[in-house]
Amino acid sequence: MADGWDSVFDKYGLKKVTHTDKEKKAYLPNEAQRDAMASAGYSPGTAESENLINLEVLGEVRPPLSSSYYNSIRAGSNRPFEPRMGREIIAWANEGDELIIGSIGSRIFAVKANFVTPETARQSLERRISQAFKPRARLLQLLGDQLIGSSKLAVFELVKNAYDADASNVTVTLGELGTANPWIKVQDDGQGMSLDTIRDVWLVPGDDHREKDRNLDRRSPHFHRLPLGEKGVGRFAVHKLGGKVKMTTRAAGCRECFVSIDWSDLMSNRFLEDAAVTVIEREPKTFKGDATGTRIRIDDLSQKSWSRAEVRDLYRQIISISSPFSSKADDFSIAFCVPGFQNWISELPDASTLLDRAPWKFKFEFDGNFLNYTYEFRGVPGVQVDPRKLTESEPLQIVGDREPDDLDAAKSPKFKRPINVLADKSTIEGTGPIKGMLYVYDRDREVMARYAQSRLIERFLDQNGGVRVYRDDIRIYNYGEPGDDWLSLDLRRVNSPSRNLSRNIVIGLVELDLEKSSGLREKTSREGFVESAAYRRLRQVVLGAISVFETERRQDKEKIRLVTGKAPSADREVAGPIADVRKIARSKGFLSQVDPSLKRVEEEFRQLREDFLRAGISQVGLAVVFHEVERGIGALATALASGVAMTDLTIQVGQLQAVLETSTQLLRKGDKKSYSLKQLAKRTRDVTLVRFRVHNVQLVCPALEEQSEDATAVFAFGLALGAATNIIDNAIHWLKVGKPDNAPQGTRRIFMNVVPDHGGKPALVIADNGPGFRDPPEQLVEPFFSRRPDGMGLGLYYANLAMNLNDGELLFPSVSDFDIPEEFTGAVIALVFKEEK
Repeated sequence: MADGWDSVFDKYGLKKVTHTDKEKKAYLPNEAQRDAMASAGYSPGTAESENLINLEVLGEVRPPLSSSYYNSIRAGSNRPFEPRMGREIIAWANEGDELIIGSIGSRIFAVKANFVTPETARQSLERRISQAFKPRARLLQLLGDQLIGSSKLAVFELVKNAYDADASNVTVTLGELGTANPWIKVQDDGQGMSLDTIRDVWLVPGDDHREKDRNLDRRSPHFHRLPLGEKGVGRFAVHKLGGKVKMTTRAAGCRECFVSIDWSDLMSNRFLEDAAVTVIEREPKTFKGDATGTRIRIDDLSQKSWSRAEVRDLYRQIISISSPFSSKADDFSIAFCVPGFQNWISELPDASTLLDRAPWKFKFEFDGNFLNYTYEFRGVPGVQVDPRKLTESEPLQIVGDREPDDLDAAKSPKFKRPINVLADKSTIEGTGPIKGMLYVYDRDREVMARYAQSRLIERFLDQNGGVRVYRDDIRIYNYGEPGDDWLSLDLRRVNSPSRNLSRNIVIGLVELDLEKSSGLREKTSREGFVESAAYRRLRQVVLGAISVFETERRQDKEKIRLVTGKAPSADREVAGPIADVRKIARSKGFLSQVDPSLKRVEEEFRQLREDFLRAGISQVGLAVVFHEVERGIGALATALASGVAMTDLTIQVGQLQAVLETSTQLLRKGDKKSYSLKQLAKRTRDVTLVRFRVHNVQLVCPALEEQSEDATAVFAFGLALGAATNIIDNAIHWLKVGKPDNAPQGTRRIFMNVVPDHGGKPALVIADNGPGFRDPPEQLVEPFFSRRPDGMGLGLYYANLAMNLNDGELLFPSVSDFDIPEEFTGAVIALVFKEEK
């Protein structure tokens, strides 16, 4: 019977009430019961001076038992005292009761264990009430004023409600500017609301009828739209704008309804249930005849004074709500009126005119199989570079998580699952097909000077630069806003500034289908999507498409630079990338810790450049050093942005300085000596063996057989090894692109062999069975040219440079030029060395 009482009391004892206890009218507690009372601070008194104990009874509704506790003098000489309890406890207890006396802290309890279970005793100790939540009236203020991030987002929420109401036209009016009482009005021609809808939906915070409509594919009757709203709180955005709201609305076949809300009066109520809202149903005064819709007017605005710049900014936000490239028949038109100040917005330049001046236009769509895109270079005024248009369909390369054998910029866990380099149907699970459009500009001074109103274009880019996201042609905030870089374009540019885009040169948009993108859920704050797996895959697809554009754009950009006299130089400065790192470090509060090391990197690079200039190789070797330094700077910027620990940052800065220290090997004249090409092949195999195993690549290397022919040449071994491993790395990547991960063992193959005599010179030949090269050799060895989404475009450039420094050459022959098995139909590269004399 005592089972479970340990969970009720700190200490307790159990004893059955005996006939003697009742007969003598004195209960004799056992040792365990006495210990429980002692732990609560009670000890027995004397017969003349009894101690009283109040025992709380568990399992019964009754007052505590007032009981005496004393040492009884027993008859007979030398018999010890006997602790006894009397008064109410003995009157309450019956013979045969299993009596528990227990303590909790300083409290003493009595329980009849033959009638009361431990669970019942625990419940009687606990105070329980059944009470529904009673939200305070100020909850509405929190939903509107604090949950919605800005006034612009608040206006957006009202316009989005008009879209969900099946409206075709919505007008936003900012009235009585320059007075003490400006107001905002949002009016649409949508379905409107009946009295029942206002009562059962509009006045119910968090109502989920729109989310149910979306999940069940219930669409609006006229334009067949799926609802954008899902959380049932967007209507409270009006509180962000002002303190008084008047709403007039009418549904088809119903009378007009009018609601007036003074938020200060509403908030004066303690609880939301006390904050009654009066809804008046009346004959139509605003929506007459067959007209339907909703008008919301906000007075007592939070912002009383509006400058021209602020009005223009609001206008830009409003017109950007609906996609400018919508091809749907259900046009959703948004108008913005500023009575008395309409010229403030009518003087703004037409965005379509400025977009037409963009030298580049790129349109893409990924359906889970292929990236279909149209690249268009439209030319620059006064620059004699022919326009170029390209329409292609190809597999989409994406940047996945770090591969198990890759060297991470900072300490991090190694991923063990397969890494996909190609997007497929699984990539767009939860996002649906992804479409996009980019308008890209060239802000080089020599190019901008050739445009009329160049300052207007630059201001336009400063205010609107970035990539926006639209779903069912309605914008998702805050993608593409100033300060938002959801694709990390600026951070990518740190890694490859001459190739990658930055936000301030692109006007872009991404289009999604609401029905097919159920894996993308908007944050309650209305500022973008929840960063889920579907969101990460969305970024991968968009960045993969952007990388394709960047590769094509580079070719035309190089031609422009040649014509304008601003040809790219390998003799570069690290000041730009380091300035970007400083900016990130300052925002993260790390600048004081890393800046001394960054200054040392700058100083060491300048010294190294001077050494290269004296050696006469500034245009070749320095580019390689800059490549490695730039990679280190990019890794440091990524680490800073990710918020890694200061110890890891210190390690990375040290690695950056080590790059400069080891780069001096390019200046050493005495490193060249005679080496075996078989030894070079073996060392190349050993260095890349882990990559072969991880990526399921089979190496065919006749040169490693004992009886194979060898050749020797004079070269710097480290440079030649770096060239060979760069080529192997490239081959592995393109094998992964051309051959799926689930292909049978041995499908991915690389061939490497020593050719003792190629036109009188020894060579190391490397070939693969991948997709091969699609660009001319002179393009392949150009610095910063790459068709890999994460490529910096310096692998083959480094290989070519290393061979030049070794007095050799890098060739891109055909398979027939060497004795290569027929199965190797992909890329072929030969490292041809100078003949040893």
